[in-house]
Amino acid sequence: MAFLRTSSFAGAAVLAFVLVSGASADDVYVAVAGPMTGSNAAVGAQMLYGAGAAVDDLNSSGLLPELKIRLTVADDACDPKQAVAVANRLAADQVRLVVGHHCSSSSIPASDVYAEAGIIQISPGSTNPQLTERGLRTVFRICGRDDQQGVVAANYILRHHSKSKIAVLDDKSTAGKGVADVVASRLHDAGLQNIMRQSYMAGEKDYTALVSRMKREGIEIAFIGGYYAEIGLIVRQAADAHAHLTVMANDPLMTGEFWAIANSAANGTLFTFMLDATKNAEAADVVARLKATKRTAEGYTLYAYAAVQAWALAVRRAGSFNALRVAKALRSQEAETVIGHVRFDAKGDNSSAGFVVNRWRDNTIERVE
Repeated sequence: MAFLRTSSFAGAAVLAFVLVSGASADDVYVAVAGPMTGSNAAVGAQMLYGAGAAVDDLNSSGLLPELKIRLTVADDACDPKQAVAVANRLAADQVRLVVGHHCSSSSIPASDVYAEAGIIQISPGSTNPQLTERGLRTVFRICGRDDQQGVVAANYILRHHSKSKIAVLDDKSTAGKGVADVVASRLHDAGLQNIMRQSYMAGEKDYTALVSRMKREGIEIAFIGGYYAEIGLIVRQAADAHAHLTVMANDPLMTGEFWAIANSAANGTLFTFMLDATKNAEAADVVARLKATKRTAEGYTLYAYAAVQAWALAVRRAGSFNALRVAKALRSQEAETVIGHVRFDAKGDNSSAGFVVNRWRDNTIERVE
């Protein structure tokens, strides 16, 4: 089991923790919160698969012999108001950890609730810098930040497409606009001034007007900050209109649902994501077991698993479920997880996280650079 191999827990040490901390045999609840329904539900499923597998492994490992970790699932549909309602309910239920949310527009307002309630929040996929820029001691992200991935995307465009006609688009969301702004700023700073900059409305089905404008203006590469459902439609509709452009996007394209929407039009689509954790030796057992149950290990799955791992290690080091003590432990020592080394800095960001450029090709993902 991954927890036995990577967490360095010892049964006797954990038993001592239970006795010292005064913990009873009562169940301990952790939650996974994200878009379980709606247009981003494929990402919510990844988070659920990862967190669920981690909780199962933690319980079956015998590392917490006097405790039973229970997982509760909360759906925010990537809606900020629903996310706050979810956060208040989880606070009332006294969960100890929230693995979530996914959309930054949900994570940021929910984080205020968790901080006030004394709950550890570790997001596997909220990349907007503001999540960890507000000094909340109990808020963490195990993924990277948009001011990292936006620079990676822009630098790729500068290396390979600096002579092309460029568009930078976003869906007006916290994450989508945030990463697109980083890309546009980096391109402008590098001397590229004639860039088409436009927002579109998420949730629509027809983006032909946007595609027509890009075709009319001769756009050759478009960076799109947004989510896989809308980007998939834009890519497909651009192909249907014979608009000969390359699309590059941000991390939500790391799901097979993107290919299901865009189909063969997705060939050549570029996107940024963290390193593919499914290739890690430490993750092999988890990946195999998920595959055996017809569940995916792609995308944010292993990042959600690692969030539970990091929290469990910190609980052991702190000898307590107290959020401030656990937060201090999370920052004090590197954790070995299925995604590799995790090192949380003073803000709560994973300083080990970084981004690479990937490309969709024949329903598979290949690393470009």
